[in-house]
Amino acid sequence: MSANLTPQYHAAVDRYRQARTIEDREAALLEMLALIPKHKATEKLQADIKRRLSRLKEESKKKKTAKGFDPFAVEREGAGQIVLAGYPNSGKSALVGALTRARVKVTDYPYATALPVSGMMPYEDTYIQLVDTPPVTIEAIPPGLTGTFKAADLLLVIVDAASPECLDQLEGMLQLLQKREVIDLSEEGEIADSVPFMIAASKIDLPESGENLQLLQELRPDLHLEPISCHGSGLDQLRQKIFEALGVIRVYGKAPGRDPDREKPFILRKGSTVLDFAEMVHKDIPRKLKSALVWGSSRFDGQAVARDYPLEDRDIVELQL
Repeated sequence: MSANLTPQYHAAVDRYRQARTIEDREAALLEMLALIPKHKATEKLQADIKRRLSRLKEESKKKKTAKGFDPFAVEREGAGQIVLAGYPNSGKSALVGALTRARVKVTDYPYATALPVSGMMPYEDTYIQLVDTPPVTIEAIPPGLTGTFKAADLLLVIVDAASPECLDQLEGMLQLLQKREVIDLSEEGEIADSVPFMIAASKIDLPESGENLQLLQELRPDLHLEPISCHGSGLDQLRQKIFEALGVIRVYGKAPGRDPDREKPFILRKGSTVLDFAEMVHKDIPRKLKSALVWGSSRFDGQAVARDYPLEDRDIVELQL
C-alpha cells in the first residue's frame, strides 16, 4: 500500500531537516504528525515521528541539566556543513586537508583524529564547511559523534578504494548509519530526519584501486561513487557535486542605483522566493515589501516580479519597498 504523502507533509519534513533548535524540530514533527495520512501504510512512519518527539523531550531535559560543552558539536558556517564519515585510514583527513586550509592530522596509523576538525572549502564565490571526524567501524563509534552526523547538511562517506576491504567498509558504513538513523535506505522513507549522503572512493591514484573500484560499482550499482585522489584527481568534480547536493542557491543583493554585491551571496534553499530572500536580508523588510526587480532568471533583466517569485541560483535581486 502506498503512503500517499502530501506535498504539505514533505514541506514539513524539509522544515524539520532545516531546524536547528529543539523547539523548531519539535514544532515541525508535530506538524508532520498532523499532516500524515492515517492508514496502515504510514503506521511505521507515525510511530517513528512519535518516537522522535519523545526523544526530543528527553534531549531538552538533558540540555537543561547538562553542564559544560559538547566537544563533538561543530558550529556551522558557509553555504552548508558537510560531515565526513569513514573507517580508520580511509582518507578523510587527507581530503579535508586537500580541499581546505584546516590543520588536520594525516598519518599512516589509525585514530589520529580524536575530535571533529572543520575547514572551509572554496567553491566559486562561496565557501562550504567540511568537517573531519574520528574514524568509526560497525563495531565502534565515539559517543556523541552520531549527533554530529545528524546535524550535517550532507554526509560524505569515504571508502578507501585501494584497500582489499573496501566493500566491507562501504557496507559497514551504510549499515552503521542506517542503524543509527542517520541515513535512510528504506523504500518507504521510514526515517523522517534522514541526512542526505554521498560516497567518495578515495586513493584512486594507487594501483590497487582500479580493480577495487570496478568491483564496488558492479556490486552496488544502486549507489553512485565519486572516485577521487587527494593529490588532485576528481576534486573539482567533487566540489561541484557537493554544492549541487546541498540544494541551495546563491542570490546577490542590489541596492537601487548601485552594482550588485557579488562578494557575499545570500545562501537560500532551492525553491526560495523573493519573500524568503527579503526575510534573510532583514526581518522587518517582508511587511514593507511590494515587489522586486530580478536579473538572471527573469524573462528580461530588471523585470519586476511578485513577492512569491521563485528565485534561481545566481539571481540578482533589488527589493522594492
